[in-house]
Amino acid sequence: MTDSILDFKLDPRHTAIVVIDLQVGIVGLMGAAAQPIVANAASLLTAARNSGAHPILVHVGFSPDGADRLNPPTDVPMRAGTPPPNWTELIPELDQQPSDIVIFKRQWGAFYGTGLDMQLRRRGLTSIVLCGIATEVGVESTARDAYERGYELVFASDAMTGINPGSHTNSVERIFPRIGRVRTTTQIITALRS
Repeated sequence: MTDSILDFKLDPRHTAIVVIDLQVGIVGLMGAAAQPIVANAASLLTAARNSGAHPILVHVGFSPDGADRLNPPTDVPMRAGTPPPNWTELIPELDQQPSDIVIFKRQWGAFYGTGLDMQLRRRGLTSIVLCGIATEVGVESTARDAYERGYELVFASDAMTGINPGSHTNSVERIFPRIGRVRTTTQIITALRS
């Protein structure tokens, strides 16, 4: 049974705030559209640290020769070329702390080929709040994997954005409500305090 928005609560001891790909290269590609997303993600991380929830910062990158990059044939290939040297660096607005868990991935989703599942399970973290860029790529891929592993998901709808408005809206309105709960940053912060 689903809780109502008014009854929505999160136990910080069992909650992770997972921030997807808020790194110099990706945030830079999004331009001004990323600023409210960055601000809301930073607010979620501050609330997590103050409440005892666990911040998890995820970023993506590849080896210098690109040999570990996925490269199957597609109709619309991902951007190629050599990214700038600081492309994978987490943005300073996240205020990374020594106790934050940092996950480095080499594909869209944050579970495959990383230690994310182990980090969550060993800490008894059963609820995941997801935010970041891009909604329909890294966030949705991670969400689908988390759902299949039995995690309770909450999506910070105003702390994520997509490559285009239509694909973002599709994920937030059609996919995420089927695998978790969609809430605003303010609602999530309130739920962590209750």
